[in-house]
Amino acid sequence: MPNSMNPLQLIADRWQPSARFVQRAALACVVMAVVIVVTGGAVRLTQSGLGCPTWPTCTDESLTPTRAMGINGVIEFSNRMLTYVLCGVVGLAIIAARAREPRRRSLTRLGWAQFWIVMGNAVVGGITVLTGLNPYIVSSHFLLSTALLTVAVVMWQRTREGDAEPRDRVARPVRQLSWLLVVASAVLIVVGTVVTGAGKHAGDASKDVHRIPLNWRELTQLHVDFVFIVVGLTVALWFTLRAVKAAAAPSRRVTELFVVLMLQGVIGYVQYFTGQPELVVGAHMFGSCIVWIAVLRVFLSLRDRGELASVPAPAGEHDALQTASVPSR
Repeated sequence: MPNSMNPLQLIADRWQPSARFVQRAALACVVMAVVIVVTGGAVRLTQSGLGCPTWPTCTDESLTPTRAMGINGVIEFSNRMLTYVLCGVVGLAIIAARAREPRRRSLTRLGWAQFWIVMGNAVVGGITVLTGLNPYIVSSHFLLSTALLTVAVVMWQRTREGDAEPRDRVARPVRQLSWLLVVASAVLIVVGTVVTGAGKHAGDASKDVHRIPLNWRELTQLHVDFVFIVVGLTVALWFTLRAVKAAAAPSRRVTELFVVLMLQGVIGYVQYFTGQPELVVGAHMFGSCIVWIAVLRVFLSLRDRGELASVPAPAGEHDALQTASVPSR
């Protein structure tokens, strides 16, 4: 397709967003990725997972929930509608990244990656309903949302830095320690989804909803074990950064992660010892998103890609500035 017929090119020819606007659009994607996780959790915790018993319509006869379906149908359908809001936000980020000069293909690729993850997760969400909330499909639904959050955070970071080849700010062993922190945190999240899949919050009041046939208490203990591993790696990374006299930014990110982990740990213990009340479980899901964001920010702070390039001035304007800078005689 010629550039003149490309809708994104037509927008780019007429609109030049600021760097701040692109950054805010990318940040909005991060926020919406968290919102979609939390609202998805609300669907499960209010037992509204089958509020709309089929997909893509709400019932066989109606696109939207009927009065007879009550609040559960409204909650489930509202969560489905949030997917369109998410698509709109991601679309805005893609357009802003494409219209910004100089053009950065890495940003538009990250935007399109988010779009296709959203589309794929919508299909997985439909399969979740059609399989009667199969816990393995539900878990994959959450993990795809985490993948979306990952790409959104990376795009947000990339909007605030340049396109130079990544250069490590720390020695290779320190970088490897940060990789270990990311892997341990990812395993922590995966184990957490299995704990949820084996727990009592099936997502629907029906007793026929299948659960993962594993011991919930043993899984919870495994989850706690990985919490201690992640906390230990965080503390180790903080002391290591201090020892090698790393820049202030990475140490600050590690401190933020430690604080978030402590708060999430408190929520987790309250959840366990109070019998998993819905509100606390929802707060724990929100906390898991914040923990993952903090982990990614730590990891991304340990490499440098140079300063963000500014928009070059048009040739005529540049010449005018040069002329103005020459003193008259």
